[in-house]
Amino acid sequence: MNMNPNTEAKNVKEQVIAWRRELHQIPEVGTTLPQTMKYISAQLTEMGIEHQVKDDISCIWFTLGHGEPCLMLRADVDGLPGGELSGLDFASTNGCMHACGHDMHGAVMLGVSKVLKEHEAELKGTVKILFQSAEETFQGAKAAIAQGVLENPKVDHAFAMHIFAPQNMGTLAYNDILMGAVYGFKINITGVGGHGSQPENCIDPINAGVEVYQALQALVAREKPPLKAAALTIGQFAAGSASNVIPETCVLQGTLRTFDPQVREMLIRRINEIVPAVCTAYRCKCEIEELSNVPSLVCDAKLSEELRAAIDETGVIHTYLPGTQFIGSEDFALYAEKVPSVYFTIGAAPEDKSLIFGQHNPKIIFNEDSMESAVTIFLKAVDAYFNNRK
Repeated sequence: MNMNPNTEAKNVKEQVIAWRRELHQIPEVGTTLPQTMKYISAQLTEMGIEHQVKDDISCIWFTLGHGEPCLMLRADVDGLPGGELSGLDFASTNGCMHACGHDMHGAVMLGVSKVLKEHEAELKGTVKILFQSAEETFQGAKAAIAQGVLENPKVDHAFAMHIFAPQNMGTLAYNDILMGAVYGFKINITGVGGHGSQPENCIDPINAGVEVYQALQALVAREKPPLKAAALTIGQFAAGSASNVIPETCVLQGTLRTFDPQVREMLIRRINEIVPAVCTAYRCKCEIEELSNVPSLVCDAKLSEELRAAIDETGVIHTYLPGTQFIGSEDFALYAEKVPSVYFTIGAAPEDKSLIFGQHNPKIIFNEDSMESAVTIFLKAVDAYFNNRK
């Protein structure tokens, strides 16, 4: 294309920052993002871009250019529940927060869309752009795939990035297996409730729940091979509403994260064996509900190196971090299962190191200059991708 990615990104930087700050104030969660969809759709309409709004799953996608090959660019745009404590002038006040930078992803992709629309006639193939909901709950990619995002036209490759506040500015991280698999589960334990003074007439589900918790921790300590990574977290343990009442039910929710498929399969099987056995021993009934099941994010090594080499020409990255792995998970992995894909993380640490917080922290602050770099990278990646497939 007849464009300079650095110059184009610089030209849209202020607009991208404005979009980001407006998106930051309207965070929504899951697959219901009506305000977010309305906002993004309005910007695309103003750019003259025809697009589909999938209201039932809160996703937007469209194509620019025509013919083969087809490269999909994805931006996740959902937020997280919880109040914001960043102190920013444009902080959210609606009880939810963009604590993972998805507002930045949405703004960056609007900037990329604007530039590519202006150069659409020069594209040597098709770019499919997706604004996706529910990455945080691992529902969005599955829903978008079910509604045909990888078809009509058929996507040949996919590319996405994540902006990371704890990662230094000017750095880019990548790996063949960048992020872990996640198995999310909910355990419903049912006993017999009653008066706290008469435990002998009850079957206490809290007692069973405590033993289930301990047994699950022992899985990682005693059954996982020591050289294989895994993290099993029970993030919710809920039971009872009064101090003198033995409740009827107890609920545990958690996640299992792994890299190795065999370890993942073994631990999921053991969870489903141990929980019923423990509950039976304590005379309780139980039900295990699968909330999510997303594989490790496996990237195409050849395409990763191709795009990394192209990015190097822009000069916006001064340090590459190959071999990086995050045990955290990403539902972009579901696209990567179906088409060769690439996923990078780009640094966005604030200049003031005392303001660096981890992803999902209510005080998190991102360096907005990272968005100019992200726009540059996406534009350069698109140009290089098509040039290498003439």
